[in-house]
Amino acid sequence: MSAVPAEGKPLLGGRFRFWLKSEEASGFKLLSPAFLYALVMLAAPLAMVVVISFWTQELIDFDRSFTLKNYEEAWTDPIYRVLMLRSLAISGIVTVTTVILAFPIAYFVSFHVKHHKPLWILLITIPFWTSYLLRVFLWKVILGYNGVLNSGLIELGLIEEPLTFILYNATTVVITLAHAWAPFAILPIFVSLEKIDRSLLEAAEDLGDGPIQRFFRVTLPLAMPGVIAASLIVFIPTVGDYVTPRLVGGNSGLMIANIIQLQFGQASNAPLGAALALSAMVIVAAISVLIVWSSRRFTKRQAR
Repeated sequence: MSAVPAEGKPLLGGRFRFWLKSEEASGFKLLSPAFLYALVMLAAPLAMVVVISFWTQELIDFDRSFTLKNYEEAWTDPIYRVLMLRSLAISGIVTVTTVILAFPIAYFVSFHVKHHKPLWILLITIPFWTSYLLRVFLWKVILGYNGVLNSGLIELGLIEEPLTFILYNATTVVITLAHAWAPFAILPIFVSLEKIDRSLLEAAEDLGDGPIQRFFRVTLPLAMPGVIAASLIVFIPTVGDYVTPRLVGGNSGLMIANIIQLQFGQASNAPLGAALALSAMVIVAAISVLIVWSSRRFTKRQAR
């Protein structure tokens, strides 16, 4: 009876040593550091947030009894509902605005710039060279009561008093976020446009399609993966942005992330903040899946 495991040990050991020399093991070794990093720095904190969301805050300690009270409050309180809808609306407007402004720039660089394209891409990424906070504060300087815009309009005689409605509202948040995230939208759209086979456009032209028809029948459908990627890249982070609404949004520009930050900070109610954060994450994930599904249906419909 004891001979079987004794004979099996070298066999198992040989198989393991053989597997260590395989390409599969080499790939696993390369992925292991990144996987462990993601597990420790991303999955573990997220798991902690999930667990805390089912607890209750008692001064500086947690009541670890399981409860759904935080989710009930997050989904039924009118304040949180209004802030979530406002956040989705602002992020949606920012996404549409950014993509619409980014597409012509990406199109110009891809189709009309014949030389020095890397230089143009470098110029597009220049905003990344400065601090995000600095760019937000610059918009406060531009749109402020005595800012560049008001001073210029007064000098031109178009207004007599500085405009007060151009700062500390949702519109200012949209403008600031659209400017900050524009490069993130330009680059994926540019990559999709670069992958388009130019012979397809020539074939469409030979078949009698004009510039507008070629754009909507060939260029735009083939560029949709980049458009969808740009939309997701802009939409997902802007829902959770709390710095920009805090600095330029005022009371009418606050978003759900500001309340989440408040719950984790001054309010000392981490479980409610965790429930709000996870609720926002689930809603954003559902919308993102819907966007991807809609884009695939659009692509299949265009391919027929």
